[in-house]
Amino acid sequence: MPILRAMSDVTLTSSAAERIKAILAKQPEAKLLRVSVEGGGCSGFSYKFDFAEARNADDLLIERDGAGVVIDEVSLEFLRGSEIDFTNELIGSAFRINNPNATSGCGCGTSFAV
Repeated sequence: MPILRAMSDVTLTSSAAERIKAILAKQPEAKLLRVSVEGGGCSGFSYKFDFAEARNADDLLIERDGAGVVIDEVSLEFLRGSEIDFTNELIGSAFRINNPNATSGCGCGTSFAV
């Protein structure tokens, strides 16, 4: 199965890569973080984060510093050009997606509109 790679499509910050490795180290069956887009959320679409044991044939694989993220083909259309980051702020720590395709978003950063 060929590996789909398009580093210019979606990027992963070093902060996100470090956090992914820390999380996956505690999940013995998980090998990758799966990021997807679903209908719903307060702004129309929402980001979903799951664990994956392997990638699917239509997945984009993004790797950085030993961390891997997979994104399915349909979700990639909404995420093209995005940056996946991990922030550690006073109000909490979370993965953040800086999505240039989003025309609006909710305050918590988990949903968006295009």
